[in-house]
Amino acid sequence: MSTHTPSSKAPLVNAGNGTVAPKPVEAQTVTISGLVLDPVYGPDGNTSSPTGGPSASLRYLDRDIASPGQFPYTRGLFPEGYRTRLWTMRQFAGFGSAADTNNRFKYLLEQSKAQGGASRTNTGLSTAFDLPTLMGRDSDEELSCGEVGRCGVAIDTIEDMHRLYKDIPVDKVTVSQTINGPACVIWAMYLAMAQQRDIGWDSLGGTLQNDILKEFHSQNEFIYP
Repeated sequence: MSTHTPSSKAPLVNAGNGTVAPKPVEAQTVTISGLVLDPVYGPDGNTSSPTGGPSASLRYLDRDIASPGQFPYTRGLFPEGYRTRLWTMRQFAGFGSAADTNNRFKYLLEQSKAQGGASRTNTGLSTAFDLPTLMGRDSDEELSCGEVGRCGVAIDTIEDMHRLYKDIPVDKVTVSQTINGPACVIWAMYLAMAQQRDIGWDSLGGTLQNDILKEFHSQNEFIYP
């Protein structure tokens, strides 16, 4: 049975001046086996090489990995990790009209709150689009017949985008858009919607898939008119 020696490093917190400082975690995390987990694991800071300098593993950690909350964020965006902030959880959702999916989004957010989940600022949405939208086609095109709103939400105009996120604080709730071929169009609609709601772009968060290679090897929706 192998053993792992925990480091004595505490998680780091942003000090507000571009630097980070250790932040103690008050509550202990204990496994079902009764083992206390350290906030952060990694090479011991006292480890040295035979020549007296820092060990290769420590140099690698400082240069390429860093600590949680530090660039390049390999070990996570936040210094305290999941102990103080759970990762964003999103349920892939979208069907029918923009209004239909808006109601579903609100339901999911309310369920997260009711079940003691993270606050609204820590709850994300994941948007599923229907086949015509994924293919860059309007809902009233002949080729879209029978597919509108079936496997996701139908989005044709910026008005649809307003209906989709109506009464949802997109400056606090991060949004994932699973869209590839017409990603630039959907993204432009989203930005315009936020601008018309007087929401600054710098306060928006989330992801835009924009991965056309995924359409070649997965969904076969790489054809764009």
